[in-house]
Amino acid sequence: MSFTIYPAIDMRAGKCVRLLQGDYEKETIYGDSPFDMAKSFAEAGAEWIHMVDLDGAKDGKRVNDSFVIKAAQELGAKVQIGGGIRTEEDIAHYLDNGVSRVIIGSIAVSDPEFAEEMIRKYGDKIAVGLDAKDGYVATHGWLNTSEVKAVELGKRFAEAGAETFIFTDIATDGMLSGPNAEAVRELAAATGKSVIASGGVSSLADLAALKENEAEGVSGAIVGKAIYEGRFTVEQALKEVTR
Repeated sequence: MSFTIYPAIDMRAGKCVRLLQGDYEKETIYGDSPFDMAKSFAEAGAEWIHMVDLDGAKDGKRVNDSFVIKAAQELGAKVQIGGGIRTEEDIAHYLDNGVSRVIIGSIAVSDPEFAEEMIRKYGDKIAVGLDAKDGYVATHGWLNTSEVKAVELGKRFAEAGAETFIFTDIATDGMLSGPNAEAVRELAAATGKSVIASGGVSSLADLAALKENEAEGVSGAIVGKAIYEGRFTVEQALKEVTR
């Protein structure tokens, strides 16, 4: 296993944006073309690109999928997509069109039986996104908080065969305050599977600290705002974790 950097592209109304702690009222636009942004990340050497359909997450249906599929089909990098994926048709739509991995989030909480079925059917092409507030899973674009603990849900899906989890601590997302490495490690230990850290990465030191837990199952980091704000480049991030 190698530690992977996932440059992030959050899409809303066809633009590249970032939200502060998932708040749709606190949006910054960073680019007019998700595809051009993805292309720049691929040209910088990123092996994976993380894309999120924020409109889809909120509306419960695919909205910005054309950008995702274009990136998956025309760039050399692998693409994983989350947001608005509620049905098997959604999953198949992406996988049949060149996307490497589909992230299920809200549906994993509201319909865990369906999530387990998809994990069993599609294997490692499914990642489970666990977005947590104070340890409890939040859903539907983080607009709702459930009564389900992220670690408990992680265990359930690991038993069903999930190989990859993406853990976001909502308190750190977009804050450039450092990731919640302890929570990421805890989920990796509880599931025995690969966990990608999301939220809070603000420096190369944060990436180095996460990579120190690689042996415990912390397999990568999703990085968004730090790149957009010029804290470091994709090239610098890749260099940091391949030392």
